[in-house]
Amino acid sequence: MMCLPEPIIFLILHCNRQIWLQCNNMGKFKGYILAAFAAAAYGTNPAFAIPLYETGMNPNSVLLFRYCIGIPILAILMGIRKLDFQLKRDELIPVFILGVLMALSSLTLFESYNYMNSGVASTLLFVYPVMVAVMMTFFFRERFKTSFIFCFLFMGTGLILLMRPEGGAGINMLGFLLVMVSALTYAIYIVLVNGSKAISKIPTTKLLFYVLIFGSTVFFFKMAAGTELTLPAKVTGWYNLTALAIIPTVLSLACTSAAIHIIGSTPTAIFGALEPLTAVVLSVVFLGQDISVREIAGGLLIIIATTIVVTSNSVDKFILHVRKMFPIKRRYS
Repeated sequence: MMCLPEPIIFLILHCNRQIWLQCNNMGKFKGYILAAFAAAAYGTNPAFAIPLYETGMNPNSVLLFRYCIGIPILAILMGIRKLDFQLKRDELIPVFILGVLMALSSLTLFESYNYMNSGVASTLLFVYPVMVAVMMTFFFRERFKTSFIFCFLFMGTGLILLMRPEGGAGINMLGFLLVMVSALTYAIYIVLVNGSKAISKIPTTKLLFYVLIFGSTVFFFKMAAGTELTLPAKVTGWYNLTALAIIPTVLSLACTSAAIHIIGSTPTAIFGALEPLTAVVLSVVFLGQDISVREIAGGLLIIIATTIVVTSNSVDKFILHVRKMFPIKRRYS
């Protein structure tokens, strides 16, 4: 039977106690819930996209229909909330950049499914929280918490344990590069949503409406360059496209943007690691697949990582207390 080291067990118990204390701050707790839901929703991408590939659709067409279906849904939501459709002059360029970044991130991720297992691709994508943390530290002078080091260690180990290449095959290099580009563009998107003053003033629904409009230009550009437009071969294909537009697009991106404004870029990004864990749980519950001890261990490590994020202030104090217990003896010449 696998046993965790005593310091890790103590840290888990300490974090669980602090989570209940954090619940008193309902604003932040809402941000954590939104970040977790966004990750789970984004994890449904392969489940809806792969069946469309199997019927002959290409990634560019899948994403074009995904965006085009999502746009009127957001327009209806804006009408219900009586939001103004007009963008100010200083908002136009930042929102256009966000749209292009999101489209490029989606396109490279969906293209990677053609070269590697979608579960492995989705797992590799979660190098982006590290990218977000680095960019926020160097470009926006955000304080890098000591607890995040432990968080990334737990998260990285957990993701490796969840990664399952088919038949033990190696990772395709082109697929790997596509996922890395997807992670980088998504990380930049998250950082800009958090760091741009012009964007922070735009309501979430309105922001996503224009992100999808500007992002769709990337797919139209690819079509103009020679990429074929493919249609769903079956009626069920339109159901999958609609689900793609609603769940991992409208719902996931809306929750992501809201979470960023409440808890910040780095914590929101780290919560994204719940996505592959969600995929594993869904495959066990709804598809009847077996779950291994390795996957259980990986899931526990990811839960520990996200728990550390929720209680980061308390964990930092705990780490500082431990460090004071073992003072470094300096040698003086």
